[in-house]
Amino acid sequence: MTNGMHGGAEKPLYQWARELRNNATDAETVLWGYLKTKPFGIKFRRQHPYSIYILDFYCHALKLVIEVDDSIHNKKDVKANDILRQEHLENDGFSFIRFTNYEVPKNLESTISSINTTIKKLTDGK
Repeated sequence: MTNGMHGGAEKPLYQWARELRNNATDAETVLWGYLKTKPFGIKFRRQHPYSIYILDFYCHALKLVIEVDDSIHNKKDVKANDILRQEHLENDGFSFIRFTNYEVPKNLESTISSINTTIKKLTDGK
């Protein structure tokens, strides 16, 4: 499929990603507070354009995507689209972790622990 860090993302997607970074949810802001510290020396980007998608958080070195979903992702059509989107990205070699807007701030310790476990798993495999 597509290669590179941006997977052929087109210019309008970069503007949309910038707008999303400027209008982050509280959960995204809380999680970014941790991810921007480069846990285990691993760099993350937020609202990163890739192909036709914008990834909430992305680590290029590990091809790891972290998504923080709000309540709209519970709707049947949105959920179906999320599944298709994730399948496309997994076919490009990405790994995924998903959290909800609710659980990130309420269970931050558990969220960070889950991310750290995934990072360790992915770095041990390299």
